[in-house]
Amino acid sequence: MWHNARLLNLIASALYALVALMALGAGLLWLAQRPVFAITHVELTAMDGGQLRHVNAPSVRSNALGKLSGNFFTLDLNAARAAFESVPWVRHASVRREWPNGLAVQLEEHEALGTWGGADSGRLINTYGEVFVANTAEAEEDAQLLALDGPPDSEEDVVEKLETMREWFKPLKVEPLAVALSSRYAWRARLSNGMVVELGREQNDEDRAAMEARVKRFVASWPQLTQQWGRQIDYADLRYPNGFAIRTASVRFLTEAQAQAAAKAAAKAAAGSQAAPAGNTNNNPTRLKSKNAEKSR
Repeated sequence: MWHNARLLNLIASALYALVALMALGAGLLWLAQRPVFAITHVELTAMDGGQLRHVNAPSVRSNALGKLSGNFFTLDLNAARAAFESVPWVRHASVRREWPNGLAVQLEEHEALGTWGGADSGRLINTYGEVFVANTAEAEEDAQLLALDGPPDSEEDVVEKLETMREWFKPLKVEPLAVALSSRYAWRARLSNGMVVELGREQNDEDRAAMEARVKRFVASWPQLTQQWGRQIDYADLRYPNGFAIRTASVRFLTEAQAQAAAKAAAKAAAGSQAAPAGNTNNNPTRLKSKNAEKSR
Protein backbone atom coordinates (compact mmCIF):
# COMPACT_ATOMS: atom_id res chain seq x y z
CA MET A 1 0.00 0.00 0.00
CA TRP A 2 2.86 2.38 0.84
CA HIS A 3 4.20 2.01 -2.67
CA ASN A 4 0.85 2.91 -4.24
CA ALA A 5 1.16 6.67 -4.85
CA ARG A 6 -2.40 7.02 -6.09
CA LEU A 7 -3.84 5.45 -2.95
CA LEU A 8 -1.66 7.61 -0.72
CA ASN A 9 -2.82 10.75 -2.54
CA LEU A 10 -6.45 9.76 -2.00
CA ILE A 11 -5.86 9.20 1.73
CA ALA A 12 -4.09 12.53 2.06
CA SER A 13 -6.88 14.34 0.24
CA ALA A 14 -9.46 12.72 2.49
CA LEU A 15 -7.55 13.75 5.59
CA TYR A 16 -7.22 17.31 4.33
CA ALA A 17 -10.95 17.44 3.61
CA LEU A 18 -11.78 16.06 7.06
CA VAL A 19 -9.57 18.64 8.73
CA ALA A 20 -11.13 21.39 6.64
CA LEU A 21 -14.65 20.26 7.58
CA MET A 22 -13.73 20.11 11.24
CA ALA A 23 -12.27 23.60 11.07
CA LEU A 24 -15.34 24.87 9.26
CA GLY A 25 -17.62 23.25 11.83
CA ALA A 26 -15.64 24.74 14.68
CA GLY A 27 -15.80 28.14 13.02
CA LEU A 28 -19.54 27.90 12.50
CA LEU A 29 -20.01 26.78 16.09
CA TRP A 30 -17.93 29.68 17.33
CA LEU A 31 -19.87 32.08 15.11
CA ALA A 32 -23.23 30.68 16.22
CA GLN A 33 -22.37 31.30 19.84
CA ARG A 34 -21.65 34.98 19.32
CA PRO A 35 -23.86 37.32 21.37
CA VAL A 36 -25.13 38.96 18.19
CA PHE A 37 -27.30 35.86 17.60
CA ALA A 38 -28.82 35.73 21.08
CA ILE A 39 -32.61 36.17 20.99
CA THR A 40 -33.25 39.77 21.95
CA HIS A 41 -36.35 40.66 19.94
CA VAL A 42 -39.78 39.01 20.00
CA GLU A 43 -42.63 40.30 17.83
CA LEU A 44 -46.15 39.36 18.97
CA THR A 45 -49.12 39.42 16.62
CA ALA A 46 -52.59 37.90 16.59
CA MET A 47 -53.21 34.99 14.26
CA ASP A 48 -56.42 36.54 12.97
CA GLY A 49 -54.71 39.81 12.13
CA GLY A 50 -56.54 41.71 14.85
CA GLN A 51 -55.42 43.02 18.20
CA LEU A 52 -54.36 40.91 21.17
CA ARG A 53 -56.80 41.64 23.98
CA HIS A 54 -55.30 39.81 26.94
CA VAL A 55 -51.70 38.91 26.08
CA ASN A 56 -49.09 41.64 26.46
CA ALA A 57 -45.32 42.01 26.67
CA PRO A 58 -45.07 41.83 30.49
CA SER A 59 -47.04 38.57 30.66
CA VAL A 60 -44.94 37.03 27.87
CA ARG A 61 -41.73 38.21 29.53
CA SER A 62 -42.66 36.71 32.88
CA ASN A 63 -44.16 33.44 31.62
CA ALA A 64 -42.34 32.51 28.39
CA LEU A 65 -39.01 34.22 27.76
CA GLY A 66 -37.33 32.60 30.75
CA LYS A 67 -38.14 29.18 29.29
CA LEU A 68 -36.38 29.83 25.98
CA SER A 69 -33.00 28.11 25.63
CA GLY A 70 -30.55 28.75 22.80
CA ASN A 71 -29.97 31.45 20.20
CA PHE A 72 -31.07 32.07 16.64
CA PHE A 73 -29.44 28.84 15.43
CA THR A 74 -29.88 26.51 18.38
CA LEU A 75 -33.36 27.42 19.65
CA ASP A 76 -35.82 24.50 19.62
CA LEU A 77 -38.91 25.96 17.94
CA ASN A 78 -41.21 23.27 19.35
CA ALA A 79 -40.04 24.03 22.87
CA ALA A 80 -40.44 27.75 22.17
CA ARG A 81 -44.00 27.21 20.96
CA ALA A 82 -44.82 25.29 24.15
CA ALA A 83 -43.33 28.12 26.21
CA PHE A 84 -45.52 30.73 24.56
CA GLU A 85 -48.58 28.50 24.89
CA SER A 86 -47.98 28.42 28.64
CA VAL A 87 -48.78 32.14 28.82
CA PRO A 88 -52.26 32.80 30.28
CA TRP A 89 -54.91 33.37 27.59
CA VAL A 90 -52.80 31.77 24.82
CA ARG A 91 -54.54 28.90 23.06
CA HIS A 92 -52.10 28.31 20.20
CA ALA A 93 -48.75 29.81 19.19
CA SER A 94 -46.74 29.78 15.98
CA VAL A 95 -43.01 30.64 16.21
CA ARG A 96 -40.50 31.36 13.46
CA ARG A 97 -37.01 32.83 13.44
CA GLU A 98 -36.26 36.38 12.25
CA TRP A 99 -32.67 37.16 11.24
CA PRO A 100 -30.43 37.68 13.07
CA ASN A 101 -31.70 37.63 16.66
CA GLY A 102 -35.47 37.74 16.70
CA LEU A 103 -38.61 35.63 16.83
CA ALA A 104 -41.93 36.27 15.13
CA VAL A 105 -44.71 34.83 17.27
CA GLN A 106 -48.35 34.59 16.22
CA LEU A 107 -50.82 33.92 19.02
CA GLU A 108 -54.40 32.75 19.17
CA GLU A 109 -56.11 33.82 22.37
CA HIS A 110 -58.78 31.87 24.21
CA GLU A 111 -62.30 33.18 23.76
CA ALA A 112 -63.85 32.69 27.16
CA LEU A 113 -67.34 31.21 27.10
CA GLY A 114 -67.91 30.77 30.82
CA THR A 115 -66.64 29.41 34.09
CA TRP A 116 -66.09 25.70 34.59
CA GLY A 117 -66.79 23.92 37.85
CA GLY A 118 -68.12 26.94 39.71
CA ALA A 119 -67.28 30.62 39.80
CA ASP A 120 -64.70 30.06 42.56
CA SER A 121 -62.83 27.29 40.74
CA GLY A 122 -60.59 29.75 38.90
CA ARG A 123 -61.11 27.81 35.69
CA LEU A 124 -62.60 29.09 32.44
CA ILE A 125 -63.84 27.24 29.38
CA ASN A 126 -63.49 28.52 25.83
CA THR A 127 -65.74 28.19 22.81
CA TYR A 128 -63.96 24.97 21.79
CA GLY A 129 -64.78 23.24 25.06
CA GLU A 130 -61.23 23.58 26.39
CA VAL A 131 -60.58 24.47 30.03
CA PHE A 132 -57.89 27.02 30.84
CA VAL A 133 -56.81 29.13 33.79
CA ALA A 134 -56.93 32.92 33.59
CA ASN A 135 -58.17 35.98 35.43
CA THR A 136 -61.95 35.61 35.69
CA ALA A 137 -62.46 39.33 36.27
CA GLU A 138 -60.58 40.03 33.05
CA ALA A 139 -62.80 37.61 31.15
CA GLU A 140 -65.93 39.30 32.47
CA GLU A 141 -64.83 42.52 30.80
CA ASP A 142 -65.40 40.92 27.39
CA ALA A 143 -68.86 39.43 27.91
CA GLN A 144 -71.12 37.84 30.48
CA LEU A 145 -69.69 34.50 31.51
CA LEU A 146 -71.92 31.45 31.47
CA ALA A 147 -71.81 28.90 34.29
CA LEU A 148 -70.88 25.48 32.91
CA ASP A 149 -70.10 22.31 34.81
CA GLY A 150 -69.79 18.59 34.32
CA PRO A 151 -67.75 15.46 35.07
CA PRO A 152 -64.13 15.17 33.87
CA ASP A 153 -63.74 14.96 30.07
CA SER A 154 -67.29 16.23 29.49
CA GLU A 155 -66.29 19.79 28.56
CA GLU A 156 -66.94 19.46 24.82
CA ASP A 157 -70.25 17.68 25.45
CA VAL A 158 -71.44 20.51 27.70
CA VAL A 159 -70.52 23.20 25.16
CA GLU A 160 -72.24 21.22 22.42
CA LYS A 161 -75.37 20.83 24.54
CA LEU A 162 -75.31 24.56 25.28
CA GLU A 163 -75.59 25.28 21.56
CA THR A 164 -78.39 22.74 21.23
CA MET A 165 -80.32 24.32 24.12
CA ARG A 166 -79.96 27.75 22.55
CA GLU A 167 -81.86 26.45 19.55
CA TRP A 168 -84.42 24.62 21.67
CA PHE A 169 -85.39 27.64 23.77
CA LYS A 170 -85.07 30.29 21.07
CA PRO A 171 -88.88 30.35 20.49
CA LEU A 172 -89.27 31.43 24.15
CA LYS A 173 -86.83 34.32 23.53
CA VAL A 174 -84.57 33.07 26.31
CA GLU A 175 -81.18 31.39 26.33
CA PRO A 176 -79.22 29.26 28.80
CA LEU A 177 -77.06 31.11 31.30
CA ALA A 178 -75.99 27.95 33.12
CA VAL A 179 -75.71 24.34 31.94
CA ALA A 180 -74.68 21.48 34.23
CA LEU A 181 -74.18 17.78 33.59
CA SER A 182 -74.31 15.64 36.73
CA SER A 183 -72.18 12.59 37.44
CA ARG A 184 -75.20 10.50 36.44
CA TYR A 185 -75.35 12.34 33.10
CA ALA A 186 -78.49 14.27 33.90
CA TRP A 187 -78.82 17.74 32.40
CA ARG A 188 -79.98 20.92 34.13
CA ALA A 189 -80.15 24.45 32.75
CA ARG A 190 -80.89 27.92 34.10
CA LEU A 191 -82.39 30.24 31.51
CA SER A 192 -82.12 34.00 31.11
CA ASN A 193 -85.66 34.47 32.48
CA GLY A 194 -84.57 32.85 35.76
CA MET A 195 -86.27 29.51 35.16
CA VAL A 196 -84.44 26.31 36.09
CA VAL A 197 -85.13 23.37 33.77
CA GLU A 198 -84.53 19.72 34.61
CA LEU A 199 -83.97 17.84 31.35
CA GLY A 200 -83.19 14.33 32.54
CA ARG A 201 -80.51 11.79 31.71
CA GLU A 202 -78.88 11.28 28.34
CA GLN A 203 -76.70 8.26 27.70
CA ASN A 204 -77.48 7.28 24.12
CA ASP A 205 -79.18 8.47 20.94
CA GLU A 206 -82.56 7.21 22.13
CA ASP A 207 -82.31 9.30 25.30
CA ARG A 208 -81.24 12.30 23.23
CA ALA A 209 -84.23 12.02 20.90
CA ALA A 210 -86.63 11.59 23.82
CA MET A 211 -85.21 14.65 25.57
CA GLU A 212 -85.61 16.79 22.46
CA ALA A 213 -89.23 15.64 22.10
CA ARG A 214 -89.96 16.58 25.73
CA VAL A 215 -88.43 20.03 25.27
CA LYS A 216 -90.42 20.66 22.09
CA ARG A 217 -93.62 19.67 23.90
CA PHE A 218 -92.84 22.09 26.70
CA VAL A 219 -92.00 24.92 24.30
CA ALA A 220 -95.21 24.33 22.38
CA SER A 221 -97.18 24.53 25.63
CA TRP A 222 -95.47 27.71 26.83
CA PRO A 223 -98.15 30.16 25.59
CA GLN A 224 -100.87 28.28 27.51
CA LEU A 225 -98.67 28.03 30.60
CA THR A 226 -97.93 31.74 30.72
CA GLN A 227 -101.56 32.55 30.09
CA GLN A 228 -102.59 30.50 33.12
CA TRP A 229 -99.65 31.09 35.46
CA GLY A 230 -98.02 34.25 34.14
CA ARG A 231 -94.34 34.57 33.43
CA GLN A 232 -93.20 33.82 36.98
CA ILE A 233 -92.56 30.15 36.31
CA ASP A 234 -89.20 29.55 37.96
CA TYR A 235 -88.88 25.76 37.65
CA ALA A 236 -89.81 23.17 35.05
CA ASP A 237 -89.23 19.44 35.34
CA LEU A 238 -89.21 17.85 31.88
CA ARG A 239 -88.12 14.38 32.97
CA TYR A 240 -91.62 12.89 32.72
CA PRO A 241 -92.25 10.81 29.58
CA ASN A 242 -95.83 12.06 29.06
CA GLY A 243 -95.84 15.52 30.62
CA PHE A 244 -93.96 17.97 32.77
CA ALA A 245 -94.21 19.78 36.09
CA ILE A 246 -93.82 23.49 36.80
CA ARG A 247 -93.47 25.72 39.81
CA THR A 248 -94.17 29.43 40.05
CA ALA A 249 -92.26 32.02 42.05
CA SER A 250 -95.45 33.40 43.62
CA VAL A 251 -96.20 30.18 45.52
CA ARG A 252 -94.55 29.52 48.87
CA PHE A 253 -93.38 25.97 49.59
CA LEU A 254 -93.17 24.52 53.09
CA THR A 255 -90.97 21.70 54.24
CA GLU A 256 -92.62 18.80 56.06
CA ALA A 257 -91.53 20.22 59.43
CA GLN A 258 -92.85 23.67 58.50
CA ALA A 259 -96.16 22.19 57.38
CA GLN A 260 -96.58 20.31 60.67
CA ALA A 261 -95.78 23.46 62.65
CA ALA A 262 -98.29 25.44 60.61
CA ALA A 263 -100.97 22.78 61.19
CA LYS A 264 -100.38 22.86 64.97
CA ALA A 265 -100.54 26.64 64.99
CA ALA A 266 -103.80 26.60 63.02
CA ALA A 267 -105.31 24.02 65.40
CA LYS A 268 -104.26 26.08 68.42
CA ALA A 269 -105.70 29.22 66.87
CA ALA A 270 -108.99 27.44 66.18
CA ALA A 271 -109.22 26.17 69.77
CA GLY A 272 -108.49 29.64 71.11
CA SER A 273 -111.19 31.23 69.00
CA GLN A 274 -113.78 28.81 70.37
CA ALA A 275 -112.84 29.61 73.98
CA ALA A 276 -112.59 33.40 73.52
CA PRO A 277 -115.52 35.54 74.82
CA ALA A 278 -117.77 37.34 72.39
CA GLY A 279 -116.43 40.63 71.09
CA ASN A 280 -112.71 39.74 71.45
CA THR A 281 -110.60 39.80 68.30
CA ASN A 282 -108.19 36.94 67.38
CA ASN A 283 -104.81 38.63 66.88
CA ASN A 284 -102.88 35.50 65.87
CA PRO A 285 -101.18 35.91 62.44
CA THR A 286 -102.87 34.15 59.56
CA ARG A 287 -101.14 30.94 58.40
CA LEU A 288 -101.42 30.20 54.71
CA LYS A 289 -101.73 26.58 53.78
CA SER A 290 -98.99 25.32 51.48
CA LYS A 291 -99.90 24.89 47.86
CA ASN A 292 -98.52 22.40 45.47
CA ALA A 293 -97.58 24.47 42.42
CA GLU A 294 -96.29 21.59 40.38
CA LYS A 295 -98.90 21.09 37.69
CA SER A 296 -98.51 18.03 35.51
CA ARG A 297 -99.61 18.21 31.96
